[in-house]
Amino acid sequence: MTLAERIIARAAGRVRVVPGEIVTCRVDLAMMHDSGGPRRVKPMLDQLGVRVWDPERVVVVSDHYVPAFDADSAEILDLTRKWVRAEGIARFYDMQGICHVVLPERGLIRPGMFAVGGDSHSPTGGAWGAVMIGIGATEMAGVLATGEIWVRVPPTLRLEWSGHLGPAVAAKDMMLHLCRTLGLDSATYKVVQYAGPAIAALPMTERMTLCNMSAELGAKTGIIAPDRMTAEALAATDAGEMMDVADWADSPGAQYEAVHRFDASVLAPQVAAPHSPTNSAPVDDHGCVAIDQAYIGACTGAKLVDLKMAARVLAGRQVAAGVRLLIAPASTRITTEAAADGTLATLTGAGAILLSSGCGACAGYGAGVLAENEVCISSTARNFKGRMGAHSAKVYLGSPYTVAASAVLGRIADPRDFVA
Repeated sequence: MTLAERIIARAAGRVRVVPGEIVTCRVDLAMMHDSGGPRRVKPMLDQLGVRVWDPERVVVVSDHYVPAFDADSAEILDLTRKWVRAEGIARFYDMQGICHVVLPERGLIRPGMFAVGGDSHSPTGGAWGAVMIGIGATEMAGVLATGEIWVRVPPTLRLEWSGHLGPAVAAKDMMLHLCRTLGLDSATYKVVQYAGPAIAALPMTERMTLCNMSAELGAKTGIIAPDRMTAEALAATDAGEMMDVADWADSPGAQYEAVHRFDASVLAPQVAAPHSPTNSAPVDDHGCVAIDQAYIGACTGAKLVDLKMAARVLAGRQVAAGVRLLIAPASTRITTEAAADGTLATLTGAGAILLSSGCGACAGYGAGVLAENEVCISSTARNFKGRMGAHSAKVYLGSPYTVAASAVLGRIADPRDFVA
């Protein structure tokens, strides 16, 4: 079996599962946020007359409507806080950051887990060797009531990356290249497993970027087999435990639906043109595109490693006149760490504007949304029409390196010219 099949088999209490069969899985962890969580599931649970099956296995994070920017968002947050108290859910992270980053920070995602999240980017958990799938509110209500969910076992695509990334090239570039070469529907209801020397060399936060954007390929989830780096990173979280990951290592002889191979050493920085991640191409192919805003934020592009990428470009430089560079760290812990090591000072010294942690402009909420016909380059995962503000706005996607370089020149720029 593949790694994902082994995890699903464990959750289903089975010795073996095969792609296509339907099994019922016990859920190890269920995560919700303020947008798709209590305000959606509470009415259904009330109608059923049931409460949460196990509050210890439920995590709620407020990240979409924080800080409240109007009366409606304040009401949503108030409902979330009251529901969490009423259900006795201790793991409530209120305004602490974006759910997909907060969970691993707290050591809540572990190798071999079967988890669900009420958000399409929940596959982020796969970076830690877990099967974590995104589900809707109706499915989540079923999970909260029973602790179980049925799954049609998905086949696995294996994406092997050889070589090593060059200067100013990041996991975001790998993912945008995959979106272009494979397409948004290439992995519909499949597991995408990332492997190879280039993947093994990536830090956990970069692995999270790949698994996070598996959703852009249409995947059920993404996953990376845990290794020593996984174990060491887990020990550095709130879990504080060096876990033996051998039981969930890669699966020799596993049967994959297909294997695709890529060479990281020849990959150039990538930029996706509006209005789809599939519109990706090497940065130099886009020509001279002037920008109004550069945005480094979201679960995909504002982890500490992302802020450090931007700081490498911005050190000793200034944001171009007439360009807004907005920085929204993915969690409050990241903000603290970036302040302690001087990263924030480099960013703000170059003219960046610091925003609060949360989904913010990535999802079209709060500060940073775009006006009619404005052009933005962003480290976020999606650039669909109208997602970050006005319907006529144009959003390009790139790595934090590329976003920062573009902010300096006032146009889409190759970050390799800024990083030795």
